Formats: sequence, structure tokens, C-alpha cells
Amino acid sequence: MANAHTPKPSVQEVVGIIDRVVKKEFESNKRILSFDEYLALLSEQPEKQLRGSARYITDMMDFFGKYSPQVQDAAVSPQRFRIFDWPIDGIAPKVVGNETTQHHIYRVLQTFHQQKHNNKLILLHGPNGSAKTSIIHSIMSGIEKYSHESDGAAYMFNWIFPVERYTKSSLGIGPYSTPKETLQTYAKLPDEDVAARIPCDLNDHPFLIIPQEHRRHFLEKLIGEAKVAELWDHLPNYLTKGDLCHRCKEIFEALLVANGGDLRKILMHTQVERLYFARRYRTGLVTIEPQLHVDAQYQLLTYNKSIMSLPASLLSINLFTLTGDLVDGNRGLIEYSDLLKRPVDSFKYLLGACETGSVNVGSTIAHFDVVMLGSTNEIQLDSFKEFPDFTSFKARIELVRVPYLLSITDEREIYDSQIQQFSGEKHIAPHAGWAVSLWAILTRLKKPNSINYPPSVNSIVSNMTPLEKARLYDNGELSSGLSAEDRKLLRANLKKLKDEYLNVPYYEGRIGASAREVKSLLFEAAQNPDYSCLSPLSILREIEEFVKRVTEYEFLKQDVKDGFHDVTEFINIVRSEYISIIDREVRDCMGIYDFTQWENFLKRYIQNISLVLKKEKIKNQMTGKLEDPDITLIEEFEKIVGAPDGAVEKDAFRQNIISQIGAWSLDHPKEQVVYAKVFTDFWKKLENHYFEDQKARLTQMHDAVLVYDTDDDDPTSEGGILARNTMNNMKSRLGYCEKCAKEVITFLMRQKY
Repeated sequence: MANAHTPKPSVQEVVGIIDRVVKKEFESNKRILSFDEYLALLSEQPEKQLRGSARYITDMMDFFGKYSPQVQDAAVSPQRFRIFDWPIDGIAPKVVGNETTQHHIYRVLQTFHQQKHNNKLILLHGPNGSAKTSIIHSIMSGIEKYSHESDGAAYMFNWIFPVERYTKSSLGIGPYSTPKETLQTYAKLPDEDVAARIPCDLNDHPFLIIPQEHRRHFLEKLIGEAKVAELWDHLPNYLTKGDLCHRCKEIFEALLVANGGDLRKILMHTQVERLYFARRYRTGLVTIEPQLHVDAQYQLLTYNKSIMSLPASLLSINLFTLTGDLVDGNRGLIEYSDLLKRPVDSFKYLLGACETGSVNVGSTIAHFDVVMLGSTNEIQLDSFKEFPDFTSFKARIELVRVPYLLSITDEREIYDSQIQQFSGEKHIAPHAGWAVSLWAILTRLKKPNSINYPPSVNSIVSNMTPLEKARLYDNGELSSGLSAEDRKLLRANLKKLKDEYLNVPYYEGRIGASAREVKSLLFEAAQNPDYSCLSPLSILREIEEFVKRVTEYEFLKQDVKDGFHDVTEFINIVRSEYISIIDREVRDCMGIYDFTQWENFLKRYIQNISLVLKKEKIKNQMTGKLEDPDITLIEEFEKIVGAPDGAVEKDAFRQNIISQIGAWSLDHPKEQVVYAKVFTDFWKKLENHYFEDQKARLTQMHDAVLVYDTDDDDPTSEGGILARNTMNNMKSRLGYCEKCAKEVITFLMRQKY
């Protein structure tokens, strides 16, 4: 612990401490290097220092890692890259889901690296609000962070011309001469000794300073022929065949002539600088909006004081500068936001840029190494496909689909992380995010077409309801009405079910409520003065009003097909599911929901019918004697769940139960059986049976709730005590407030009891 009498450091001392830290970081990060120092770094890590933009991005994605999301089909689902878990632009917490899209982009980038050239524009397409822009911005954010890591160190270069005292004449540009002071480089001269500093417009790679025809030989001398033989064929064309930008080439040639072809003297003027990508400052990360403007420009370099300090040999030539989005984005990533909103003629140059890696700008050709990512919605893409030159564009565009999410859990994660922003000062009732997510997912699902499946399973999928399909997609939950064999067949065809509409224009996840529309619903529900909290009830009220706006939203116009696309009925489905949830919660908080009792009852029933089927006896744990199975327990259970009466039918009923246990165990090895999930239909019947006798208590509690006021003295009646305890449990265990707890109890009693 610091001494209480230790004097407080002065402002100068604090600044000195910070100064030392900054200097240490500056040196450890190798911010400024001479060309010789950079070559030493290049010889140590040639693979990292000779990466193209595509390889740099895939290395970034690998560097931050990936993991398997906690989903039902984790064994077959693609892994998730961690960069998509980070906050995006300080607004959205993360990109939820879209693992398939992430891997598609990654594979395309790997292909660019293998082909040594980014020969296509990656175009993300999908419905409005499907996270296309968020995905691109997550990648940009990853690149920016990676460039600050030692593994992500990238470099550019500048031209440095010293003041006259370092040269005999013409700042080293004039006739071949000997400097007054013996220096190996001008790269680290202090500012007062620098007459002019000219950066490379394109943030070009320092390796391009080596003349193209000598690069391989130069590299062989630096790292060895064997290493170059292994590496050279994997280097991007930008590094092996590219050239300096127009201005740097003019400077290089002037220095070459002035110094009699001495490359060493040219390299003295080269300052290698660490390249930090930054979207905010448009350094290697650029977003091009759909408005019309030129993406690159060519103009004469402005003559300021430092430029006027250049020697006559450089002043005698016209030094042009390149500006624009393509220039700012070189070596990194350019986002073409809503690309197809621009007239086609405005981006025809991309055909040549993708094919050759260069663009004609003014009287020069600029070589680029940049990944181009664009976004568009499906309507614009459909129109673009009718364009006469679409075939030419298609050869230079890699289409990556970004559909709406189809998982309730994933969709809910979007809203749960932002719901406080919508609710304002209102309390958020439990299940608000779940309710709106379930409705949104139901609007996006398509009815399975039985002709796409084997005969053994086509009747199963054709009878599937939207809710059953939503549950299956979300957590692998199968319909309780299916036999063990049907469950096995459906599980085996799950991938076929998910991929059924993968290759059709109107794929699953193209039509439906978007996240943007759902957020608007949440906001409107939070503003509704009729509800004291942002709750599922207020949300369902807003959805009821929303679905009336048929002329405004395409998905509201869809024809209903066997329950699918029925946006109004989906409200009833959500309401019914919500009633089941709060029914269990209220009864649990009343103390009449005995989960353990039913679990044991079901477990004992299965143990006993297993003995009956095997014609075995059970050992009494108290007496140690073998006894017959408990027929009374079996009959009681089967009466409650409505088992068939016939001997043959009853035997088949029992066999099916044992088969379901076996099937579940195969799918969940090393896990204990969760009877409530395996036998959901039995569970509901047990609940209904046990709660039938509790209606009187529920009614008594509800009546007390209607007059219950926490500001009054504690109620002393039996109903009042029950109401107080129930509401306290709802608040402490489940997150309800006084108002929404009362609202839920009242709603439940009106709807069910």
C-alpha cells in the first residue's frame, strides 16, 4: 500500500511517465524503420511481411480464433469466428448467427490467396435488415484491431529528403556526391533536419521499391533459394508483378539517374512506416456510399513549402497525386454499400479492376491490392440480373447470401441485448424478447414440399406445422406426436430439410419480418400507455396492429399455405405458447408445481414397464426380496396419459416409450435423460391432471390479487397470503415487477381458468 505521506507527483512528472511509456511502445511496435531494418524484419518473417490483402484478412480471422456455438447440431454446424462477437460501430453488440455466411466469405478469401489475385467483388445479398452491413463492419473492425497486434504488423513507406547540410548539393539528388555526415539512412532524421517528406499515395508495400525484374533474385539472396522456391508461387501478383504508383515511380527514377544507378543511395531516402488500418480515418478501410462520385482522382501535387524544398531535378517533373476511395482503401478492404443502387455505368470499371488488379487514373495505371465487399438487397439484385451485361459482371462477382435468421434463440439474442434501449424507463417483463422473436421466425419459414423427400419421410414433413419447424430449427425439438421411428427418420433428414430451399430464388429466410421492423414493434410497444411494462402482451397488441398494414410490407401479402405465412394466426400461436409458459410459472410460484414428483413418477413408470416387457422382477431395496413390477403405478400412469386399452395396443404403447428413451440416449450420450423433453406430451397430461384439483386455489389467489396492494398492511386471509407469496416469488425468482406480475396473473385467469 502506498505511503499516505508520499508527495503527489507534479504535472511534469506525470507527463514524463507517460512520455516514457509512449516512447517504449513506439519503439517496440517498430513504428519507423529504415529500409535495412525492414529487410531484417522481412528476413525473419517473410510469410507475414509478404501477404496480400486477402491472406491478411484470413490470417486475422484465424488469429482471433473461432469456436463451436452451443447449438443442437454443433457437430455439423460451422464454427463461429470470434470477430463477429465484438461490438459493431458502437451500436449493435455483435453479429448474431450467420456462421454459414462467415465461412463462405472466408473460403472466397482463401481462393483469392490461392489464385494470387483478388479477382472478384464479394457481394453480400439478402433481404433488408439481414446484417449484411454489420458483417462487413465486423471484418473491418477485426482488421483494425489486428493491425495493432505484432502478428498483424504491416508496413508502407515514405520518401525523406534531408536539409542541405546532409548533402553536398541538391539534397542528394544532384550529381553523384559525398554527404558531409556519414549516414546509412535518412529515415530517422528529426523533423528539423527533414526538408521534405512525401508519402506514397497508395500506402504501397515497401517490397515494390525493388525493381520487378530483380525481386525474386533479391529475395533469394535475403532468405535463401529454398525458402523462395517454397514461397514465391504463393505471393500475390501485386508483390511479384505490381509496380510503384506514378509519383513514387517518378521519384525513384529521378533518384536513380541522379545517383548514377546506386540503389543503396535511393534506399537512404526510404522511410518504412507501420501501417495501422483505421475505418474512421479511411486508412485501408473505406466505405463507399451509393451516391455518385468518382472513386479515384488524379491531380497535380500541391506545391507547399516542403515541396518547394525539393531539389531541382524533382521540381522539374510534374509530381501527380492520387486521391479517392480506391486509393484510401488500398492494401485493405473497400465496402460498396448498396452497390446496385448506383447506375451500372458508375461501377463498370470494377470489371477491369477485378480482372487486372489495376485501374486507369488520368494518364497513369494504379495497381491495387484490395478486397472489395459489397452489399445489396434481393430486389436490386433481381433487377440487376435482367441487365444485358449481367453475365460479364457475374464472372467478376462472388454472390454470398445473407438470409434472415431462422433460430428463435439467435433472433432473441438480437433483441435481448438491445431491448433496454427500446423500453426507456419502463420495466421489461420476462419473455418479451422471446415473444417477438417467435413471431418473427414463424413469418420466415416455408412449408416443406413432400416431393423433395424420400417416401418414408415425406408424410412426416408435409404434416409439420410452422411451430414444429421453428422448434426443430431452434433446438432440435421434435413433435411429441411422432413415433420413435418417425423421430429417427426426421432427425436423419434434418439437413435436407434445412437445405431444401437453398438453391431457389425465394429461399427460406428471404421473406418475413426483418429485425428492423421487429425493433420498431418493440419501440411502439414500449410507448403504449395502456401497458405499464414492456411485456409480451403489449408486444402482441402492436403486432396485431402491424399485420393490418398489408400494403406496406411484402411478407404480409404472402398466400397462406397449410398454416405457413399466416401472420395473424402466428399471433395466436405465440399467445398460446405464452399462456403455457406463464401458467407453469404462476403455479410454480404458488408452490403447486412439483417438478421432482412428476419426474420420479415418470421414471418409476418406465422402470416398471421395462420389467414387464422383459418379464423380470425388481429387488426391494428394504427387504432384498424380488418382487413383481408395481402394476398399480403402471395403471395409474396409463390412465392419466390415456394409454390404449387393448393388450396388443398397450404392449406396443409401452415398447414405443422404451424406444424413445433409447433414441434420446443415442443422440445425447453421457447425458442423463430429461423426461420433460423426451415425453413432452405425457408431461403436459401430468400437469393438467395434477392442476385440475388446484383450480380453486388459483381462483382464490386471483381474487386476492385483484385487491392486493403492497402499500397496505400484509393481508391475513388465506387467499391474500397466497397472493403475496406468489407475487413475491415471481419478482424474486423470475424478474417480474409488481405491475407485470399482476398483469400476468389476471391475463392467465381470463384466458385459461
